[in-house]
Amino acid sequence: MTQQLLPIKFQEHLQLTNVGINAANITFATLTMESDKYICVREKVGETSQVVILDMADTANPIRRPITAESAIMNPASKVIALKGKAGIETQKTLQIFNIEMKSKMKAHTMSEDVFFWKWISPNTLALVTETSIYHWSMEGDSIPQKMFDRHSSLNGCQIINYRTDPKQNWLLLVGISAQQSRVVGAMQLYSVERKCSQPIEGHAASFATFKMEGNPEPSTLFCFAVRTLQGGKLHIIEVGQNPAGNQPFPKKSVDVFFPPEAQNDFPVAMQVSTKYDVIYLITKYGYIHMYDIESGTCIYMNRISSDTIFVTAPHESTGGIIGVNRRGQVLSVSVDEESIIRYINTVLHNADLALRLATRNNLAGAEDLFVSKFQMLFQNGQYAEAAKVAANAPKGILRTPATIQMFQQVPTQPGQNSPLLQYFGILLDQGQLNRYESLELCKPVLLQGRKQLLEKWLKEEKLECSEELGDLVKQADPTLALSVYLRANVPAKVIQSFAETGQFQKIVLYAKKVSYTPDYVFLLRQVMRTNPDQGAAFAGMLVADEEPLADINQIVDIFMEQNMVQQCTAFLLDALKNNRPTEGHLQTRLLEMNLMSAPQVADAILGNNMFTHYDRAHVAQLCEKAGLLQRALEHYTDLYDIKRAVVHTHLLPADWLVNFFGTLSVEDSLECLKAMLTANIRQNLQICVQIATKYHEQLTTKALIDLFESFKSYEGLFYFLGSIVNFSQDQEVHFKYIQAACKTGQIKEVERICRESNCYNAERVKNFLKEAKLTDQLPLIIVCDRFDFVHDLVLYLYRNSLQKYIEIYVQKVNPSRLPVVVGGLLDVDCSEDIIKNLILVVRGQFSTDELVEEVEKRNRLKLLLPWLESRVHEGCVEPATHNALAKIYIDSNNNAERFLKENQWYDSRVVGRYCEKRDPHLACVAYERGQCDRELIAVCNENSLFKSEARYLVRRRDGELWAEVLQESNPYRRQLIDQVVQTALSETQDPEDISVTVKAFMTADLPNELIELLEKIVLDSSVFSEHRNLQNLLILTAIKADATRVMDYINRLDNYDAPDIANIAINNHLYEEAFAIFKKFDVNTSAIQVLIEQVNNLDRAYEFAERCNEPAVWSQLAKAQLNQGLVKEAIDSYIKADDPSAYIDVVETASKNNSWEDLVRYLQMARKKARESYIESELIYSYAKTGRLADLEEFISGPNHADIQKIGDRCFDDKMYDAAKLLYNNVSNFARLAITLVHLKEFQGAVDSARKANSTRTWKEVCFACVDAEEFRLAQMCGMHIVVHADELQDLINYYQDRGYFEELIGLLEAALGLERAHMGMFTELAILYSKYKPARMREHLELFWSRVNIPKVLRAAEQAHLWAELVFLFDKYEEYDNAVLAMMMHPTEAWREGHFKDIITKVANIELYYKAIQFYLDFKPLLLNDLLLVLAPRMDHTRAVAFFSKTGHLQLVKSYLRSVQNLNNKAINEALNSLLIEEEDFQGLRTSIDAFDNFDNIGLAQRLEKHELTEFRRIAAYLYKGNNRWKQSVELCKKDRLFRDAMEYTSESRNQELAEELLAWFLDRKAYDCFSACLYHCYDLLRPDVILELAWKHNIMDFAMPFLIQVTRELTTKVEKLEQSDAQRQSEAAEETNKPIMMPEPQLMLTAGPGMGIPPQQYMPQQTYAQVGYAPQMAYQGYPGM
Repeated sequence: MTQQLLPIKFQEHLQLTNVGINAANITFATLTMESDKYICVREKVGETSQVVILDMADTANPIRRPITAESAIMNPASKVIALKGKAGIETQKTLQIFNIEMKSKMKAHTMSEDVFFWKWISPNTLALVTETSIYHWSMEGDSIPQKMFDRHSSLNGCQIINYRTDPKQNWLLLVGISAQQSRVVGAMQLYSVERKCSQPIEGHAASFATFKMEGNPEPSTLFCFAVRTLQGGKLHIIEVGQNPAGNQPFPKKSVDVFFPPEAQNDFPVAMQVSTKYDVIYLITKYGYIHMYDIESGTCIYMNRISSDTIFVTAPHESTGGIIGVNRRGQVLSVSVDEESIIRYINTVLHNADLALRLATRNNLAGAEDLFVSKFQMLFQNGQYAEAAKVAANAPKGILRTPATIQMFQQVPTQPGQNSPLLQYFGILLDQGQLNRYESLELCKPVLLQGRKQLLEKWLKEEKLECSEELGDLVKQADPTLALSVYLRANVPAKVIQSFAETGQFQKIVLYAKKVSYTPDYVFLLRQVMRTNPDQGAAFAGMLVADEEPLADINQIVDIFMEQNMVQQCTAFLLDALKNNRPTEGHLQTRLLEMNLMSAPQVADAILGNNMFTHYDRAHVAQLCEKAGLLQRALEHYTDLYDIKRAVVHTHLLPADWLVNFFGTLSVEDSLECLKAMLTANIRQNLQICVQIATKYHEQLTTKALIDLFESFKSYEGLFYFLGSIVNFSQDQEVHFKYIQAACKTGQIKEVERICRESNCYNAERVKNFLKEAKLTDQLPLIIVCDRFDFVHDLVLYLYRNSLQKYIEIYVQKVNPSRLPVVVGGLLDVDCSEDIIKNLILVVRGQFSTDELVEEVEKRNRLKLLLPWLESRVHEGCVEPATHNALAKIYIDSNNNAERFLKENQWYDSRVVGRYCEKRDPHLACVAYERGQCDRELIAVCNENSLFKSEARYLVRRRDGELWAEVLQESNPYRRQLIDQVVQTALSETQDPEDISVTVKAFMTADLPNELIELLEKIVLDSSVFSEHRNLQNLLILTAIKADATRVMDYINRLDNYDAPDIANIAINNHLYEEAFAIFKKFDVNTSAIQVLIEQVNNLDRAYEFAERCNEPAVWSQLAKAQLNQGLVKEAIDSYIKADDPSAYIDVVETASKNNSWEDLVRYLQMARKKARESYIESELIYSYAKTGRLADLEEFISGPNHADIQKIGDRCFDDKMYDAAKLLYNNVSNFARLAITLVHLKEFQGAVDSARKANSTRTWKEVCFACVDAEEFRLAQMCGMHIVVHADELQDLINYYQDRGYFEELIGLLEAALGLERAHMGMFTELAILYSKYKPARMREHLELFWSRVNIPKVLRAAEQAHLWAELVFLFDKYEEYDNAVLAMMMHPTEAWREGHFKDIITKVANIELYYKAIQFYLDFKPLLLNDLLLVLAPRMDHTRAVAFFSKTGHLQLVKSYLRSVQNLNNKAINEALNSLLIEEEDFQGLRTSIDAFDNFDNIGLAQRLEKHELTEFRRIAAYLYKGNNRWKQSVELCKKDRLFRDAMEYTSESRNQELAEELLAWFLDRKAYDCFSACLYHCYDLLRPDVILELAWKHNIMDFAMPFLIQVTRELTTKVEKLEQSDAQRQSEAAEETNKPIMMPEPQLMLTAGPGMGIPPQQYMPQQTYAQVGYAPQMAYQGYPGM
């Protein structure tokens, strides 16, 4: 199928409903589109309002934000949104601007009046339209909206639909529409900012444009607007504002806007101007697109693109088109089709001038033939300036070729005029850049004349297209300028060559990287090195500056070494190898090798920086050793032999480094190297070996190092080595070896220090070593023995070796505290007592007396110390040990011991008591009591049956814990102890605290019987504690717990106890009578009756007790108990006696449950006198209602009260006491509830009156439903009129009526309600649905009257269910669902089809497939009306498909008139179908007319078909067709066959085929048709050769028939010879004149630099040899570009 040629591209970008946008929200009020970047939609989901932002670049991810705003518009350029407050409230005046990406508020402002329309007029400015004025609000800074102008009165009452400005915002336009006289009228206000004046204009859509006319230096500001009036549509294009200086004014354009007959109510709604193509896009309400050329105002294209209204549009920047959204949610765009618009204008509109103008202005293809033919015509007519303009302006540069340049070169320059070639180049320079051919040809003469500055000027202005050939040409004159050309032409090889030649080596690498070109860097570097080594080094560094070197580094190094540039090579390699790659190991080795051999210091510095790790370390190590760099050699050696050879030279190595170096060796290698060092020179190397051993002793192990030093008998080295680690080591061997080495080297002080401070040596081993060492100073041995408790051994050693002075030194200076042990040792060796006493006296108490006594006591020599002890006491010594020793001596000697124990306060009671236990228990008790040694005393008393002493001690001690211990049940002596406590200890004491602690102890021990025994003795027996309150309380409480039978006796006998507390405790222990007795005894009557009620649970006794007491509090207690027992009457009587209204809530609840309403009335009347509580009065009212005392109730509520009457009324209503409820509701004027109450009382009229006063929808519903149930339809209708106006309640009302079958009444109610002021869409909709169900005959009338007020989708479903097809079609039409309307008509033609209606609707359908279904429908039902239908469908129908359909069904003849009417479209299928019909009808004249007028058909196929036709005229047409398709031979043969000689001669002449003409002549001669031969000579004169004709005429003897031809040929030859003679003569004369003229022109400036027509004197004509000198070859084909 041939694709129809269209000048536009139509595209659907998005369907909004497919991305979650509700169709109901796709309206002018809720959807905005300020640009082609964003679409903003306000929608409501449930109760939540939100704004959906669609980014057209990412439509799959819409942004949803919960925003409640009346309007939201997106910034046309960025993610910035402007929000306006809700309508109808103050916040509508609040405007806010938010940045969505930054999530921040940018600006906010509150207007003084409502904003009805707003729009972004630029990315930084908002336009605000109010009822009276227009404001501009800038986003910059803190600016506020600025008033621009006031609205004109012509826009009053208009809906504002747009606001436009020109780019400079000098002209402002406000657009509005309004309904007047059944049509939409447009009103616009144009305002000039400079003049501050407005002009009202009638118009619907408008836009501003900037357009630069040909020849004008500045663009003009145009105002374009469209209007639809009663007379028709117009588009106006006018220039506004002051005409810029030098500009020609833009001629005003006013053209008709065509509206189809079926779009009588259509009008423009949007206009956008494409700055890219300078065309106007006009959108109408019915979805038509009009495209106009802005320069001429010509309508280029018009068609319908949408069946729904496109209500919002914006410029489509990427295509230079227009984008919009229609009511169905389609996002559509229309743009210019660059590939077809020019061909469309040329072939369809047949407007060649417009095609040329558009192609020139927008550089569009499609008009190439027009430009070529025009150029050739102008060129042939000698209009070279005009031809040059055409060539320069031709789109796509189709005429800017070498052939064109050659044509201008070949044109001779007329005297006194500019050269046509120079004119051509001048026009090209004025318009823009020259192409490569033009640039080359222009520069040749310029460079020959030395005008290099012109070339620089053109390059700077980018007038020339640079190429390699141009660079080569310029290079001969200026290499630097050539470099600039090469750079612009992107010829890397030539650019780099020029850089090298001009010495700009630093730019070579940067340029090569930039253009991704790889030159031969090694070659370039070698060249540079030869000329400038310094620059060569820098260049080499640039080659390796990147991660990957640009050249082989080995080759670069070779180049350096060729020049013996070691230093530069080193610097280069250091930079090149800085990344230390493994692959560069050989280069690293080479770098180090060259420097070790020539500059060892440099190599040392390189190695010291640790830059490289991949070189040959063994080779470098040998080189380092040879160069004397032993340190570097050791760093690189790995073989132990090499290391040992170098390491012994310690004087040549830094000590610190050598120590650190050993850290890199293995343990075995380190020990071997140390051994080698000590072997080589122990005196020189000992110190460094000690340092190494100290640092790495952990790794090398201390044992191995000790063995190493000992193997060389170097105790000095061992001493220093171990001395450095002994303070940190815990190895016993280290410490011992250190002591040993110190002794060997005579370091006795160090031996003392380590023996004193170290904890890590083996004391036994050291002690034995020191004994064997026989040191002159025994202090180290003393220290060891003292520290590790070898004192006894020390004393024995010193005493036996006659070293007694060291014993004195030890106890005096070293450790006096060791005197007891020394004394013990001396006693063991039978030392004299005098020596020992003297020793003790010398030390003077700097030791432990306890230890001394212990040592002496162990040996039964305690009396030895008596004189020393007494002397110490005499001196005032209070040390417990001294007094303990004396006590022991006195006890053993029975020397007044008890007195000493009682009076002495310094001895340790526990020590002395333990010493006395076996000797004298009484003394032990004395000692223990003195020191409060409780457990020891108790143990001694129990063991020796001293219970009386124990009892006295416990009472006096007052220790609860001690009492608990002795009163434990596990104590076998408890009974004996208690007896002594009761009988002896307590009788002897007069201290209350002793009694208290003892009683508490018995209580804590849980001994109640024993406690009672104790307390009776204290309380009941006459004593000082008989009236003690706590003891009486305790006695009763103990009896309660242990023996309840005694409690009542104690209560009666005792008077000084805490009665309430005791009574409560008795209650808790179920002793109710005792508690009652206590309360009664102490007159606590409320508590007493509470016991009777709650514990005894005897209301009769309680009633008697209350009668006897007659106290209100007692009566209240009794009443509460009676109430809890359900004795309502008795409880109320008791409350009345108590005059207590406090429990009214409980009384009311209980009485309500027992229905004791009369008694409750009595109580509430009493309570109301005491308390005016709302609850009491409310319950009193309810009680009146329950007892039927309506008169009392009415009297009560008519007076002052605090009752909640509303609440009581609701309770009465709920309990169906409607009469009481009626009184109560009437009292509080609750007409809503009163109405419902009256309904229950069947007082319907009163209920309606009350509902009217209540005016509540719920009340109306309840009353209405009640009236319906009672079949009071008149009253029900009165109620229903107030319900149906609420859309939410309408459905419930309808369902209520329908469920009960009252259809007529329901319809009557809705019909009556239609006239209400508040009638809404739901009422009209539901009535329509009811008509469809119950009165279908009235539905059509209802829809015709109120179709605009019904919910069409809902009614559509109802009509379809009721099979009301005519009404269904009507609704589809009104709802603009034309597709469904057409389908319904075709499916139910009997009821729904009407011819005029069908043809009107079918043109509006969106689905073109329905066209073909409609055609089939007409074929089946209305075949005679088919052509009328086809004429209606023609503008949008695919005619090729339609023809195929009719051909298939065999009904082409039926639609012949349709085919005739649409043949002007020149459609192939139409043409072929119609041609077939004409052939069948044998209408050869009609066929010839059709073929001539419309050429889009299969010419060859038709010719072949006609070739076999029986009629000559049809075969003649076949020949005609062959001729039209350049099948000349077939055409001529067919003419000859039918003897159509004239046609044969004409076709042969047109073929321009010499051979065919000669064949035709031969054919005529064969048939002796000499007259035809002569005629053919005339027709084919240009094709025939004279010699051939002369020969044929002579052979056939027909010279007379050929003579006219021969005469004409002779005349032409004569004329040509004459012209040649004249031309040759003229050339000779001109050559003679030019021989004396100079070759170069004397003018200072080339003519073409000034451009044509600038007043420069014309250049003189140059002869052809001059052209040859400046590079032109006017007589030769173009040589620079083969094949051009």
